[in-house]
Amino acid sequence: MGNIKTVSRWVRAIVILPFNALVTLPAAALWLSGEKFALVGGWKFAVGCVLFAGGLALAVWTMVLFHRIGKGTPAPWDPPRKLVVAGPYRHVRNPMLTSVFAMQVAEILMTGAWTIAAVFAVFLCANMLYFPLVEERELLRRFGADYARYKANVPRYIPRLRPWKPL
Repeated sequence: MGNIKTVSRWVRAIVILPFNALVTLPAAALWLSGEKFALVGGWKFAVGCVLFAGGLALAVWTMVLFHRIGKGTPAPWDPPRKLVVAGPYRHVRNPMLTSVFAMQVAEILMTGAWTIAAVFAVFLCANMLYFPLVEERELLRRFGADYARYKANVPRYIPRLRPWKPL
């Protein structure tokens, strides 16, 4: 029963968050705009494939860390119970969002659709506001001095080259 509950929590978090950002919103925007698109060829498609694969691998890695170390999901309604500062989290505070950004840019490259670029721009701006104003305040409330120390040493969006080593 516990495994079914865990799978259900994760499916809900994935469908509501990255799936909507990568599939539902771009598809709705394309439908509403009437923009026609097709997969492009050449270097843009190749770079898009590499970027998408890298973003997907990073997303899976961060989700595994949230599950194993944090004992939660990426969803605000079911957050990690422990602060995760391992793997890519030692380089950047939000690698999960970085992975979604990478996959969104890959979609833009692979389709050449301006509507998808507009969705990305809105998504990027919304997250640039949400994370410092809402999520980081909540993390500071939940994890206190540990998060304050982490925040002071690890950048929000642009990864540091050397991994941060917590005490």
